[in-house]
Amino acid sequence: MRQHISLHLFMNKLKSPKHVSIIVPNGDAILSTIIGTYKIFTAVNKFMMDTQQLQSPYFIVQLVGLSDKIDLYDGAFSVQTHIRINEVKNTDLVIIPALSGNIPQELVNNKDFIPWISKQYKNGAEVASLCTGAFLLASTGMLKGKKCSTHWMAANDFRQLFPDVELLTEKIITDESGLYTSGGAFSFLNLILYLVEKYCGREVAVFCSKLFEIDIERYSQLPFMIFSGQKDHEDELVKNAQSYIEKHYVDKLTIDRLAIQFSISRRNFERRFKKASGNSPVEYIQRVKIEAAKKSLESSRENINEVMYAVGYSDSKAFRTIFRKVTGLSPLEYKQKYNRERVFV
Repeated sequence: MRQHISLHLFMNKLKSPKHVSIIVPNGDAILSTIIGTYKIFTAVNKFMMDTQQLQSPYFIVQLVGLSDKIDLYDGAFSVQTHIRINEVKNTDLVIIPALSGNIPQELVNNKDFIPWISKQYKNGAEVASLCTGAFLLASTGMLKGKKCSTHWMAANDFRQLFPDVELLTEKIITDESGLYTSGGAFSFLNLILYLVEKYCGREVAVFCSKLFEIDIERYSQLPFMIFSGQKDHEDELVKNAQSYIEKHYVDKLTIDRLAIQFSISRRNFERRFKKASGNSPVEYIQRVKIEAAKKSLESSRENINEVMYAVGYSDSKAFRTIFRKVTGLSPLEYKQKYNRERVFV
């Protein structure tokens, strides 16, 4: 009886089709985020028409642009849009695909989308950005004071452009006030599945997960992040300190020792380091150590303790705690996931 009531309510919910507007940006955009989104929503339509006895598609999916044809990848590919933005009467969901290339220039190329996206949101539409599409969404001002994710490699640039947005680079999905964002690259597929589940239920989302072989239970970008040091700043003293840490991370580095090394007070050293790099000196040392440990776990036959000692840790509990904080996985889980010999056993 409970299942019957649930199905009845669900079918009532499906009476009105959902309009999905997938933006096709001008300039450089990641084509896979456009095609992948389109394929999943159209696959949902077919599945639901076959299994839910719907007479028409549940999602009306349209590629929306500023013109009828958009060239991407220096003309290697072109996308024919279904409709221009000024012709869209109403929509329920706006999808912003990932931007590529010079992001500030791409925001200029696509500035005409900004008032349109804002208008759709004010009219009741939800908005989802995929990967670096978060830059265009943030340009509307709608993310101010809200949580957001994007590709971890773009985090520093995003924070500089939008300091009033709470960037959560470890998250694959954020959901707040009808605004959704996703992590980097192909993790956009997880956000699309998340939206499918919200609109159509778990059964349909699981079907899509199996059909497209997408791991539906992925929530963190931490295992994929590569720490390369935040050196995109002008403080030469901090850059020198960063280089020193990267060369001597195995040693027992302390803040006092580093401050003396660079002839600066501890207080000023910590302040300048945090301001320039985004990490405290202690956090930076930890990140360098853990990045070295990750590389060893990926490629060597050393056991966990051997790797721990090699990067300068002697306390196994502290090592495991910091490793999980940085990567989202234990050292053993990380080795099992990425070590080549483990993969091909």
